[in-house]
Amino acid sequence: MTNLDIAPQRRGTTQEIGGHEVVLAYADVNAEYDALRTNAIVIDRSHRGRIRFFGEKSGEALTGLVTNDVLAMHPGHGQYGAALSAKGRVVADLRIFASSGSYLVDAPPRAWASWLATVKKYVNPRLSGYRDDSHAIRDVGIFGPQARRIVAAITALDADELGQLAPYAHIDDVADGVSVMIARAPDIGVEGYDLFVPFEHFDRFWERAITEGAMPAGLDAWEIARVEAGRPEWGIDIDDTTIPQEANFDELDAISYTKGCYIGQEVVARVHFRGHVNRHLRGLRAASSDAPPTGAQLIDDSGNHVGDVRSSVGSPRLGGIAIGMVRREVAPGSSLNAKWESGERRVDVVTLPFPA
Repeated sequence: MTNLDIAPQRRGTTQEIGGHEVVLAYADVNAEYDALRTNAIVIDRSHRGRIRFFGEKSGEALTGLVTNDVLAMHPGHGQYGAALSAKGRVVADLRIFASSGSYLVDAPPRAWASWLATVKKYVNPRLSGYRDDSHAIRDVGIFGPQARRIVAAITALDADELGQLAPYAHIDDVADGVSVMIARAPDIGVEGYDLFVPFEHFDRFWERAITEGAMPAGLDAWEIARVEAGRPEWGIDIDDTTIPQEANFDELDAISYTKGCYIGQEVVARVHFRGHVNRHLRGLRAASSDAPPTGAQLIDDSGNHVGDVRSSVGSPRLGGIAIGMVRREVAPGSSLNAKWESGERRVDVVTLPFPA
């Protein structure tokens, strides 16, 4: 297990995820969620893995691994994409940030091992260099209506410049003598920024964010917002049995159909030109505050098995909601029975993201 050096005064309820001890909540989850919606939170996202590609051929090597067009990006731009197996299944979903002469790629914790294995298998280090920066670089996330003001205050960047950043676009800056990359992060449907900082300076930026008004928050509040935003999490909603279009990657601008070849492209192109997949991630909304649990089976009124529940949360705004993998013939607006060993609950099917 990797300890992310959480200072004692910042410890809360924790859980091991992908080999990392991750804080689930520092105090009250509802208070942390409320701060995210009305003010701002600061959250440690360092449990995600980070790898740096560098050298003249790094863009070519990377674009041959992922679904999006890396070579179309200029320094300061970024994108969402996925690495696939040869059978077109999602090995990892990725955020890719282009800098001058290099690319920083980060991946979810549960997908990190498979992503790193893919890189080692397919990238020749004599043609493109790469290194694991997961420990050298930490990620301070600041999200909420006041996130822009707080990030501007602790980096001395112009707030208007931050507000004009496109999703995944980023600025390389020096704040208090520390090199930091500030990236616009659309991950949970509210304004947010990830500050990639040297590991030894993490506490400084964390404390500065708190001083400027951000509330420390853990993964539980983040998960509520993530499900509301309909963002899939690898290892929960999607895995190496999932085709990108099943995970709504078209709607998330994670696939290029005009770029050159990449691993798994044939399957993705075949699905695209056929026009559909047989199942999709959909939103599920219960009438109560409790959503059906992860793993519950979805049954239609004819008794047919049509899917299963993946992420499941209780939203203070929306009640019991979940992300489920649902057969394509089940249209949004339909109602299903979610059944599990100890219970059953009626849920309505909606398109993602959930209504604001």
